[in-house]
Amino acid sequence: MPRSERAEPSVAPLAEACLGYLAENPEELLAFMQFAGLDPDALRRSVGSPPLQRGLIDYFASNEPILLALCANSGMSPEQFMRVWHRLNPTE
Repeated sequence: MPRSERAEPSVAPLAEACLGYLAENPEELLAFMQFAGLDPDALRRSVGSPPLQRGLIDYFASNEPILLALCANSGMSPEQFMRVWHRLNPTE
């Protein structure tokens, strides 16, 4: 199915994909943890929470190289990702 016809991901699965990407890329995981002010225990306690989900999506939306890598690896378009980000961050 072409990318444009796939269902748009929801927040939780998208955040899970972001966290999975970070787990596979330790240097990026460390950068995210430093950015978010999380130590390993705090990150573990936060997994699945709405604030962490939103933070992961915001982090990827603001970091084009990892956003593009995540999208390429998951078969999602950057536009699909950013539509979810825009739902979380309405401008009106």
